[in-house]
Amino acid sequence: MRVAAIVISAVITLVAIALVARTAAAMVGVIRLGQPAVGRTDRPGQRWLTLLRETIGHSRLAKWRLVGVAHWFVFVGFGALFFTLVTAYGQIYAGPEFALPLIGHWWPYEAASEVIAFLTLVAILTLMVIRQVAHPRRRGRGSRFAGSKFWQAYYVEWTIVAIAVCILVLRGLEGALAGQRGWSIHYPLSVPLVAGFTGMSAGAIGTAILAVATVKIVVSMAWFLVIALNATMGVAWHRFSAFFNVWFKREADGGTALGPLPPMRSRGEPIDFEDPGEDDIFGVGAVEEFTWKGLLDFTTCTECGRCQSQCPAWNTGKPLSPKLLVTTLRDHAYAKAPYLQADEEARASLPDAVRAEGERPLVGPTTASADGATGGPATGHGPSGHGITGYGVAGDGSATALIDPDVLWGCTTCGACVEQCPVDIEHVDHVMDMRRHQVLVESEFPSELNQLFRGLENKGNPWNMNPSARLDWAKDLPFEVPVLGGDVESLGEVEYLFWVGCAGAYDDRAKRTTRAVAELLHIAGVSFAVLGEAETCSGDPARRAGNEFVYQMLAQQNVETLKEAGATKAVVTCAHCFNTIKNEYRQLGLELEVVHHTQLLNRLVREKKLTPVAADAGGNGSAGNGSAGRPITYHDPCYLGRHNQVYEPPRELLGALPGVEVREMPRSGKESFCCGAGGARMWMEERIGSRVNLNRTEEAVATGADQIATGCPFCKTMLSDGLTQKQSEGAARDEVEVIDVAQLLLESVRRGTLAPRAADGDRGGEDAHEQPGDQNIHQASQADGGADGEGVTSR
Repeated sequence: MRVAAIVISAVITLVAIALVARTAAAMVGVIRLGQPAVGRTDRPGQRWLTLLRETIGHSRLAKWRLVGVAHWFVFVGFGALFFTLVTAYGQIYAGPEFALPLIGHWWPYEAASEVIAFLTLVAILTLMVIRQVAHPRRRGRGSRFAGSKFWQAYYVEWTIVAIAVCILVLRGLEGALAGQRGWSIHYPLSVPLVAGFTGMSAGAIGTAILAVATVKIVVSMAWFLVIALNATMGVAWHRFSAFFNVWFKREADGGTALGPLPPMRSRGEPIDFEDPGEDDIFGVGAVEEFTWKGLLDFTTCTECGRCQSQCPAWNTGKPLSPKLLVTTLRDHAYAKAPYLQADEEARASLPDAVRAEGERPLVGPTTASADGATGGPATGHGPSGHGITGYGVAGDGSATALIDPDVLWGCTTCGACVEQCPVDIEHVDHVMDMRRHQVLVESEFPSELNQLFRGLENKGNPWNMNPSARLDWAKDLPFEVPVLGGDVESLGEVEYLFWVGCAGAYDDRAKRTTRAVAELLHIAGVSFAVLGEAETCSGDPARRAGNEFVYQMLAQQNVETLKEAGATKAVVTCAHCFNTIKNEYRQLGLELEVVHHTQLLNRLVREKKLTPVAADAGGNGSAGNGSAGRPITYHDPCYLGRHNQVYEPPRELLGALPGVEVREMPRSGKESFCCGAGGARMWMEERIGSRVNLNRTEEAVATGADQIATGCPFCKTMLSDGLTQKQSEGAARDEVEVIDVAQLLLESVRRGTLAPRAADGDRGGEDAHEQPGDQNIHQASQADGGADGEGVTSR
């Protein structure tokens, strides 16, 4: 038997090592097909610290506490129990009594081996239960595992179970062979097994050790064989590739790949948009046009589905799943690799399926009708589908596309996927790269964006309004708003540039926030000025829609204006403008201190320059206007929160309002749910599933809050529209309103400075109660060509 064990263990080990090495080399070859990735090796010391924090510390996985703790023990067991595998080889080759030199009989090692093996077993059983509880057969699309390859997960899970059991059984046999009686620090958990094997003869115990050690080796090496034959088995390969993916992440300090979009590059070099090269690559139109880091991202996906569970598109019945997007691109990259690696003349001799994959479009219709014409989205994953559509199946020989346009354009770029991913996959960057190609090269994009692009190019704002109306918001203020070039010659004369933004200048709802911020700054004695007609759109809608040319045009114009004006500090009310000016203008050479209005106002309250005052006992200012004693819930704008980590200032500001009760929504902070406006979705219709803004509005209303506060004009519009619909359906109380944090603060501050007056001629920010003729900018592209100088009107 020992000879057979030696032969079996030797053969399977040699074959497994050879195949794994070959597959690993092939995977490196696939990853190297990608374009150069810039800035992935800076600050190596910080990158090592980040790697240790995210692997040993499990800092990202720990966001889901039970899963994180269980996975940590499995992770530790995978590495720490390697020595038990070495011991198993020794027991086969040297005899049942074999122990590792020096540490084999050292009680800390023996005790640790048992404890880790036991906790690994408990942990993997916990994860198996969690997978079954959340299985798609129970929850359908609501399962984060919908679309994942279950056989792979099951195989990995049962392999870990088998190995942990083998270790504990071997420990029991080793104790019995050593003549152990009773509890010992050397066998702290295997004592019952030791007792059970004590009655066996020494020969029988030795044979049993030989058999179990062989099983342990076979199970371990079979795992390597299986993953060697399945290079796209991310649930297994991430145990190796995740270390590299974390080390090479975009931000060396461990920050998520959110905030600024990376500049467009072609073959690793910046694109000159004023004089682009004829062979420049614009965005990603083929899988090999992703960077090598993108291909490493796809390789590393574990199919855990955390991204899918948080995605606003997926959660409202749309085909976009960040997980399925990544796994589809992964499968396609590995299926296409032989085509890309072959010489031109050799490609003709490749299998038909490989050649078909090599010529397959990345984005487009993902099904084919009977006559060969392409059709709509198709089910591409799983035998039962679970309502999954929009993805082709890589390697099936089909000529249809891999990613349906409804998948690509469903993304709100909220960043929830990136925030949740435990292995630092950069989903948003990949979506944007594909959008860029679709817009700049293919000219394929939702028709509604035509009006957006036309307005940005012609008038410098998404609604094609006349620039002369940019200062209309200031007409009713009781003080003069300083304008650059008129009241002030240089921004060096004032403390802040007040960046108003397109929504703040043209949208009737957002104008109330703009006026509130201006009045609060005036009361606090903070000097500021605005650009007036010299201000143009920050370019965020164009960039998130994939139109980098228009973004560059607008951004370069603004950067030049700000540099000439001597801007050093700016306050911004729009979360999207905040992100663009703060993070992305730096790519164009502008260094500017940018604060969101909630940050600045919170600081002014802390410095006692603004003093909130409670409504009096008679309710002065509280009926419709006041916030005293009223429950308020706060919605985190994605581009303020996840993209820029600004969570506390708005909450601190609300907490400073006397008598206010802040009620958090279940999904808040880093887990906040998107309003649906990001990624240029503000200007696109939702034709599939339910509306994202309704989903979020329902959650806000369920808190019982009277006021839904936010800090972004896009969020304010989406939530107001959602609230209006819910109120018309009788699903929300009429007194509930959507309001900016600045308006709430102004109501409170006014009580201590002057007699209360109606804000802007209405009931104190009561956006949810506007009449049909009032402002509604959602889908306001229909206002294209509207009357110059007037506010944007409803549909």
